[in-house]
Amino acid sequence: MKAILALEDGSIFTGRAFGATGEKTGEVVFNTSMSGYQEILTDPSYAGQIVVMTYPHVGNYGTSDKDNESRKPFVEGFVAREFSEISSNWQSSEPLESYLKRHGVIGISEVDTRALVLKIRNRGAMSGILSTENADPEILVARAVCAPKMLGLDLASSVSCREPYSVTHAGAGSGSLKVVAYDFGIKRNILNKLSRIGCDLTVVPANTSAGEVLSLHPDGIFLSNGPGDPEPLLYAVRNIQELLGRKPVFGICLGHQLMGLAFGGKTYKLKFGHRGGNQPVKNLKSGKVEITAQNHGFAVDPDSLQESQVELTHINLNDHTLEGMRHRNVPAFSVQYHPEASPGPHDSHYLFEEFKKLMLESRI
Repeated sequence: MKAILALEDGSIFTGRAFGATGEKTGEVVFNTSMSGYQEILTDPSYAGQIVVMTYPHVGNYGTSDKDNESRKPFVEGFVAREFSEISSNWQSSEPLESYLKRHGVIGISEVDTRALVLKIRNRGAMSGILSTENADPEILVARAVCAPKMLGLDLASSVSCREPYSVTHAGAGSGSLKVVAYDFGIKRNILNKLSRIGCDLTVVPANTSAGEVLSLHPDGIFLSNGPGDPEPLLYAVRNIQELLGRKPVFGICLGHQLMGLAFGGKTYKLKFGHRGGNQPVKNLKSGKVEITAQNHGFAVDPDSLQESQVELTHINLNDHTLEGMRHRNVPAFSVQYHPEASPGPHDSHYLFEEFKKLMLESRI
């Protein structure tokens, strides 16, 4: 079956459909990871987006329940150069084709993804529409032009859990650290990493008040990744401001952006974002370079932060955007990238230990 990807600038890419059928709109972005397509599909931070894989081959190792990063795929569409109908992996429980069909995700293959990625890189992320139902380019382009833009969208509230839930680590005891994790689109491997450093977790919806969080008597508060524009999440910014100085706070990705807003700073939309497992980040305190996993389309403006209040700790070596910061007067820090990876390198796992150290120090 034929599928068509149309961009708001009038570009048309025709290819072969795989997965589900139908029509979906979203912001078209690209990911440079060489593996981990299932983790990418199920990362809630991709809500509202059609993801293009720069690695040319997907589907060859199937899917496995253990590789899900959330309850379902959140991408609006999936674009690949080549799609393998045959999967070979001893852990695979289902081919990617049937997995996508079951979850209603439309895919398109046999597309010149190199040309598509170059277009996005040069012009910036654009709205697009992926369709197996309509073959009229003019109609599809017009629909892409009218699709909702990422700027100004609160998508975190749509992917967040509806009720609090608990995750208890294997060796739970009286000395366990209690962490409340805000779910703005949290990934399961984040919960795994926090659990492995000895945390008992209570995961709460994105709009949970600061008072409700403090009533749980946590040792620390975690701000998760998530999709969309951070600026519309005024409820989250207010809650973070109330929590700063009360308990240690650690944020990643969207959580980092929200913390920047809570510090009094501003955020802005990047031209095409950072998505993949090979982003070089320099730790300004140690001088070391970490290869990091990233997935974000917005960034914190470092010039909007007060130097007397906020220390910049990490920068991206590709474009010098802000990748990490720490408050000088209260126990709160954040990074723009994903230290839990999944998929991606493990260079940044130490950040979870830093969070643990802050919580232990606050107990004294």
